[in-house]
Amino acid sequence: MCGIIGYVGQRPALPILIEGLRRLEYRGYDSAGVALMERGKLQISKSAGRISVLEQMLDMQAKPKAGIGHTRWATHGAPTDVNAHPHTDASGRIAVVHNGQIENDRALRTYLERQGVEFRSDTDTEALAHLISRFYQGNLEQAVRQALHEISGAYAIAVVCSDEPDVIVAARNGGPLLIGVGKGEHLVASDPAAILSHTTQVVYMSDGEMARITPDHVHMTTLDAIPVTREIEEIEWGLEQIELDGYDHFMLKEIHEQPEALQDCLRGRIEARSGSIHLGGLVDCTRELTRARRFILTGCGTAWHAALVGEYLFEELIRTPTETEYASEFRYRNPVIDDGTVVIAVSQSGETADTLAALVEAKQRGALTLGVVNVVGSSIARETDSGVYLHVGPEIGVASTKAFTAQVAVLAMMACYLGRRKHLSPAAASQFITALEQIPKQIAEILERAGDAKVVAERYAGFENWLYLGRGYNYPVALEGALKLKEISYIHAEGLPAAEMKHGPIALIHEGMPVVVIATSGSQYDRITNNIAQVRARGGSIIAIATEGDRQIAKMAEHVLYVPDTPEPLQPLLTVIPLQLIAYHAAVLRGCNVDKPRNLAKSVTVE
Repeated sequence: MCGIIGYVGQRPALPILIEGLRRLEYRGYDSAGVALMERGKLQISKSAGRISVLEQMLDMQAKPKAGIGHTRWATHGAPTDVNAHPHTDASGRIAVVHNGQIENDRALRTYLERQGVEFRSDTDTEALAHLISRFYQGNLEQAVRQALHEISGAYAIAVVCSDEPDVIVAARNGGPLLIGVGKGEHLVASDPAAILSHTTQVVYMSDGEMARITPDHVHMTTLDAIPVTREIEEIEWGLEQIELDGYDHFMLKEIHEQPEALQDCLRGRIEARSGSIHLGGLVDCTRELTRARRFILTGCGTAWHAALVGEYLFEELIRTPTETEYASEFRYRNPVIDDGTVVIAVSQSGETADTLAALVEAKQRGALTLGVVNVVGSSIARETDSGVYLHVGPEIGVASTKAFTAQVAVLAMMACYLGRRKHLSPAAASQFITALEQIPKQIAEILERAGDAKVVAERYAGFENWLYLGRGYNYPVALEGALKLKEISYIHAEGLPAAEMKHGPIALIHEGMPVVVIATSGSQYDRITNNIAQVRARGGSIIAIATEGDRQIAKMAEHVLYVPDTPEPLQPLLTVIPLQLIAYHAAVLRGCNVDKPRNLAKSVTVE
């Protein structure tokens, strides 16, 4: 959630740190700060609010060539200047930036206060700074190592000390952290976007590892001081992919990137002519997957909605019992993981704390674990036994769009891949793959009519309560459409299986209330039109998502947004697009910060 950037090298560090912090803004934050090494002392500047506020406090011509920076999303303590990172020890020699949560911070705080330490902030991180200071005897790496042995919880940290002005010590346990490799310089960051303009060569740190970083060298070890060797990897995407490229917002750009993003996701993986699917990440475990007795799909937020579509796909195409679990609930239950259970974690970032914890729990109980993630080298990708990458490039907008469609596409490919090895005929598989191959072009056709969604938003953006209804494969899409509206426009919206409306929520419907109904052609078309009639009888205004050519629906709805025809299992890939556009335009009309909605973060790495 928070962002870390650090630099040590031959160039002035401050411009690099500020640029990195700006690249991390999309993750969500409420304060920012930097620590610079200057003539044997630390220069700390931090402020609540936007990075622009911090920048006004700084001398951008400053010459220090090492430093660390941070964007904070408040967990312990309000978003204030004092609670902003970096945090220092009492002497001001040691500074720490930290992502995650220290679970035993109260015990540490009590211990340190009894030792005479006076705390200035309400954060858990300050306890770590004081603890490192108590262990420091001229070797920062050793002091950090000793302090971390006293810590419980998740963290990614970068630490500097005025006594060692060309050293950054970094460590991770449950939070993303990587090291950028340059010529005579190194960077450390929580996200590749922060360093991409300086290097594309990175070393991904794993849990339980730490690094001593200087301009010319990186020394990596475990927390027990065992040397670690990591390969340098190349970041797959370029700087242009994290630029707006003429769009007003990243969310709008990413909505319009979906045809190309899905092409990239499908490329080399599907062959309609032979009716075959090639998923290299599953080759080594195909035998176990084919014999699986049960699948559990888990995720949070949008990823959970994609997983729910996956549940429908798996049960229809593979004919194997499948459940979708909220990762945040799964991790605290006593789930039944018996022989033949496969757990699939779905996450855009690959760092979602709840999903990662659920995955670890499932793995400890003997399940085969798979990941469906976008970020190469992420924690979930490294923790799972196998998996499939989305390959849709970076997603900057907090509200996920192209990652959702890619997650559904990957789960569809997995379902067809395994279904073909069980009950799916060659003809049925070929038909499914042919339809999947057409999806990118069909999304492009929907985007050509994007103005229709704006008309809907202009009519109803002033309403504070919306209802979204769907059946079958489109029930998860109703949930996703409602979530998008809530996330970025702050309108209350509720997604429901359409049949459940009459079991209580129908009481909410009043004159003019916008009700979005996904009424595409399929096995439940007649039933969904009955639900439309029930809404209209109570004065609700119908916004229908319908299949091209359906003129009957226009007689039942105030507004109709059409999508191309495709088989029911693939409809979510199309029906979600108008809902993304409605949410986007409603947020713009209401003056909301589309890419940085309040209280939200892109990658939720804390509980």
